[in-house]
Amino acid sequence: MTVTLYHGDCLEILPTLAAGSVDAVVTDPPYPDYYEELYQYKPELLDVLNLFPCRQFVFWSARALFPLGYTAIHIWDKLIGVGVQYERIFERTGNRKWSVFRNYFINSTVAASYTGDDFTGHPSQKPKALIASILEYGTKPGDTILDPFMGSGTTGVACVQLGRNFIGIELDKEYFDIASKRINEAQREDQFLQGQL
Repeated sequence: MTVTLYHGDCLEILPTLAAGSVDAVVTDPPYPDYYEELYQYKPELLDVLNLFPCRQFVFWSARALFPLGYTAIHIWDKLIGVGVQYERIFERTGNRKWSVFRNYFINSTVAASYTGDDFTGHPSQKPKALIASILEYGTKPGDTILDPFMGSGTTGVACVQLGRNFIGIELDKEYFDIASKRINEAQREDQFLQGQL
């Protein structure tokens, strides 16, 4: 199992990756309606996904139109009674059947502790159990998963835990460092469980 992490702009890095080297994309790009100013949303951020003709799962706001073609819309039910209670996950180049994934929203150390997760402080952190459910639904062990908007590394952690290879890209240095640490710890734990340490 391999993990490759890039600190940099996915618009520059993704064209250097071979399309055939990726089996699936699981990603949570910045949305145009919520964190637009903070993350400087640009439409071309999503255009780079067209470089990879593989199955893709792209988180997207419930309040903004999704600008790319897709084959199915899945729902993440956050199991909360306030605020935006769900997000859409657009599946591209995949099934036409929709699914609902139910996992608690991680927005504090209390919420993270309740679900057996860890809180990273990222404003759009996804639960590990949610990402694991998507990986088990749409990929298989040994596949290479790409996340061009890696954030605090949840997809990478889930990939290590489920035996998937991982390629992650993150522009923000603070979150890149958090992701690197979390993924490295997951790799050490995996090696320990397999008796390699």
